[in-house]
Amino acid sequence: MTYRYIGRTGLRVSPICLGTMTFGTQCDKKEAFKIMDKAYEAGVNFFDTAEIYPVPPSGELGGLSEEIIGEWLQDKPRDKMIIATKVAGAASGWFVPPTRYGMTAIDRHHIQKGIEGSLKRLKTDYIDLYQMHWPDTIVPIEESMEAFDRLVQEGKVRYLGTSNDTAYGTTKANMTAQMKGYKGFESIQNNFSLLNRRFLDEMKEMCEKEQTSLLPYSPLAGGVLSGKYNKPFNTEGRFSAYMNSDNPRVRAQATRFLNEKTLASTKEYIKIADKAGISVVTLAISWSKQFSFVASTIIGATRAEQLDDSLKAMDLELSKEVLKACDEVHSNTLYPMG
Repeated sequence: MTYRYIGRTGLRVSPICLGTMTFGTQCDKKEAFKIMDKAYEAGVNFFDTAEIYPVPPSGELGGLSEEIIGEWLQDKPRDKMIIATKVAGAASGWFVPPTRYGMTAIDRHHIQKGIEGSLKRLKTDYIDLYQMHWPDTIVPIEESMEAFDRLVQEGKVRYLGTSNDTAYGTTKANMTAQMKGYKGFESIQNNFSLLNRRFLDEMKEMCEKEQTSLLPYSPLAGGVLSGKYNKPFNTEGRFSAYMNSDNPRVRAQATRFLNEKTLASTKEYIKIADKAGISVVTLAISWSKQFSFVASTIIGATRAEQLDDSLKAMDLELSKEVLKACDEVHSNTLYPMG
C-alpha cells in the first residue's frame, strides 16, 4: 500500500477513500458493515461521511450513516483510521438541507452543533478531517474560519477541509485564516471524473500553488462511467428515476450526468478499458487518482461486490498509451457534462 498525505497534514491515507452516503437508505446496516469490512481488509483506512447522510437527505434519517460507521468502528484501532465528516452547508446555498430544520449556516452555532452531533454518532472523541459541505454566501468567512479553528484548538478536530467550493472561495478562506492565525483548509472535495474535467481548468492550479489536496468524489460520474446506462432498458441507476421526477432541479441533474454526449464518451472509455484488460470502473477510478494534487479518490457502493473493480484501482498506474487515449476521447467531446 502506497499511502499519501492530505495537504500539509499528518493525515496518511490510502489512495482510495470509502464514501458512505448510501448507508442507511440504499443499503442497510448489515450490508454497510460488509462494505466497510471489505474495504478495510483491502487496505482502505480513509472513510468519508457527513451529518446529512444518507442521501437523499431527510430530517428523519440525517446522521444515520455516521451512526452505522460509529458502531462499526468500535472494534477497530481508532488511531489506524482516518475519519472525515462534514458540517451541513448553508441554507443560503444551492440546496436547503433538512438538517436543523433547514436553518443551517456556516457560523459558530451550527459548526459547534454539527461537530457535537457527529462526535456522538461516530462514537469518537475526535474527527481527523472536518469539512464544510458547501460554502455560505451570507456569513463572513472570518466567522466561519474562527469557528473551525476553535474546534482544532479544542482537540475535537485534527484538520479542516472544504467541499463543492471554488478556487476563489477556497483561496479567500485560506488567506483569511493565514492573516488571522487560524487553521485553514487542507483539502477540497469536488466532482471530478473522466466525464467532468472542469477541475483541471482552474482548480488544479489552486491546489498545486496552495498545497491543497483534492479528494475527488463521483469518479464514476454518478455511475454513468460504469457503463450500465449504455445497456438497453436500464432501470437500476438513480438517474433512471431522476428522469421522471416532478422536481425540475432533479431532472436537470439527471440530464447533466446522463445525455447523448456522456453516453457516447462512456462507450469510448469502455473500448479503452477492454483493450487494456481492465473494467471501465477500474479505468475511471485509476484515472482520477493519477494526479499529484489528488490525495485519495472517494468511491461508494450499495453492495459489497460492487467494490471489486473499484479496489483494483488501488495501486494501478495507467500507461501513457491509455492516458493518451482517454485524452483523445475528451478532445473529441469536450465537457460532456457541460
